[in-house]
Amino acid sequence: MDNIGCKVIVSGIVQAVGFRYFTCMEARLHHVMGHAKNLQCGDVEVVMYGPREQIAKMLKWLEKGPQTARVTGITVSEIPYQKSNNFIVC
Repeated sequence: MDNIGCKVIVSGIVQAVGFRYFTCMEARLHHVMGHAKNLQCGDVEVVMYGPREQIAKMLKWLEKGPQTARVTGITVSEIPYQKSNNFIVC
């Protein structure tokens, strides 16, 4: 299994719409670990660790997000893999 780390900045209407909560639920569904947190600029940062295939599924989901959000763009960067035990909302 090829595990990777990924940092995503999600832009748009992504705060105060349940984006982090739904991201957490989706990540747990795909057995992806990491965190989601609001940034002061209005974006959301999502850091993920897990199998490449599951990260790819999460990236596809993050492009749209939950129905309550309006994603206008995502910026993805690969980061070193770190073992983590869960996905949390910060």
